[in-house]
Formats: sequence, C-alpha cells, structure tokens
Amino acid sequence: MPSAEETALPSAESLTQDPKNPFLAALGERVRALRSRRGMTRKATALAAEVSERHLANLEYGVGNASILVLLQVANALQCSLGELIGDVTTSSPEWLMIRELLEQRDDATLQRVRVAISEMLGTGGGNAARGSRVALIGLRGAGKSTLGQMLADDLGFPFVELSREIEKFAGCSVAEIQALYGVNAYRRYERRALEETIQTHPEAVIAIPGGLVSDATTFNQLLAHCSTVWLKAIPEDHMRRVMAQGDLRPMAASKEAMDDLKGILAGRAAFYSKAQFKVDTSAQPLEPSFQLLRHTVRKALGLPN
Repeated sequence: MPSAEETALPSAESLTQDPKNPFLAALGERVRALRSRRGMTRKATALAAEVSERHLANLEYGVGNASILVLLQVANALQCSLGELIGDVTTSSPEWLMIRELLEQRDDATLQRVRVAISEMLGTGGGNAARGSRVALIGLRGAGKSTLGQMLADDLGFPFVELSREIEKFAGCSVAEIQALYGVNAYRRYERRALEETIQTHPEAVIAIPGGLVSDATTFNQLLAHCSTVWLKAIPEDHMRRVMAQGDLRPMAASKEAMDDLKGILAGRAAFYSKAQFKVDTSAQPLEPSFQLLRHTVRKALGLPN
C-alpha cells in the first residue's frame, strides 16, 4: 500500500507521458516558492486552502488544471493576491504597466536602488534618524538570534526584545495557539502591531525578529526603515542541529523530510534576508568569534567605539 506522501504526489507516468503546459508549470513553481517563503508544508497549505493534498501536489507539479476558485483558495492560504499567484500582479493599471516596463530586465542591485529611492520619495525610507539605535537580527530559527542578541544587548547596554514574546503579549496566548486558533493572517497582524509598538517604545534596542516576518512585505519594509538590520546566516545543518538542541522542531516536526523542508524555507527566504544591511555567518566560526564580529559590525554602524 502506498504511503500518504506517495498518494499525494502525481504518478511518474503522469509526469512523463504528456508535456507540461508552460503556464501550468510556471504556476506550480510560483506556488512552491510562495509556500516555501511562508514556511508552510504542503499538508498545512492544503488544509488552509481546503483542497486535497493530492490536488495541491498536482498543481505544484504543473499537471493540475485547477479552477479559478481553487486558485483563489490557494492564494488566500498563501496570503498573496491571485494576481501574484498567476504572475500578473503589475497589470492593474497603465502606470503599473509602464513602471514594470522600465524595471524589466534590471539586475537586483538596480532594483534595490530604485526601491530605496521610491521609499525616500514617499517618506517611508527611514534613514539613520528614523532607525535610531535599534538593531534587528533577522534569519531562520537556529541562526543564533536569541543567544547573540542577548549578548549584544548586554554589551551595548540596550534592552533586548524578542518580538515573538511581544506578539504573545498582544494576543494573550502563545504563538502556536495564535496560529492554531486564529490562523496565519491573524498572527501577521499581531506581528505588525508588536513591531510598531517596539519601534515606538524603544529608540535603542536589540530586537530578535521571527524568521517568517520577511514574508509580509509591509512589515518587512517597516523593519528596514526603522532598524539597522543584520542577517544571522547559517548552513541548514546548523539550523537543524540548534533547533533540535532546543527541543523544538516547529514547523518541521510534521514532515518526514525535515531537512528538505528546512532547506526549502531557507531558499525561499534567503533573497529577503539578504536585504539586511549587514550579514554575519554564524556557521563560519564558534559563538565567541561570531559575537565579536557582530559586535564590531553593529558598533561601527551605530558610530560607537569598539
């Protein structure tokens, strides 16, 4: 008898007999990328979208000709617009089309300069004055945000804020309970409120940011505008080892392919984590040298003596 995972996947025969429609193949790639970015397993996504896991698997492999209503359900589950899911997010007006034409084929460095210029033009660009002395540590769970964050805060004499704890204060329950009782969209709202409150309350702070915050573009833009950001980067094996040492496998515990899931989440978020001003590789050296590198980087950025 085939396993649950096997029955959720399209058969090898279905993948080889007929060539994939290019649109459906591209659609499947976008669904997988969005799911990885959100850190959701296929099972969790199917449950949130109220479709079968097999149906979602077919969609991801480009062999499922899903109805528009199913696509809408999947888009809602992944917290994106239907336009983003099908690849036409910039077709809503002539201005969007003209802007898209100007930006097409530009490299990532050029696009980043344009984004920063637009933010400054709209008054949301932040700058040193808006960032104050707030330092935000971003990255996947197990990167060292809590350990290094507390060490850095002690060194600087700043408060240390774990945004996850602030989210729980707003909600009156744990992060797991928020997501189980109210769903991911409610969690993102609490996350945004907690960040706003932290920015307003602390002109100086070291803030450990939940790994999935980068999935919400509005909240992530706010973070970049009001905090100096450091990506604590690690190889997947170190992420997994550290999370297991903490006795916590969320969100990988429900998957038989935990490492593959972790790699997929990291790959889906890496492009967003890389928008941080600075990067410290915590896999490249032990804890104390990692801290000294982080300390030097942050003190230089804040104009403080080393």
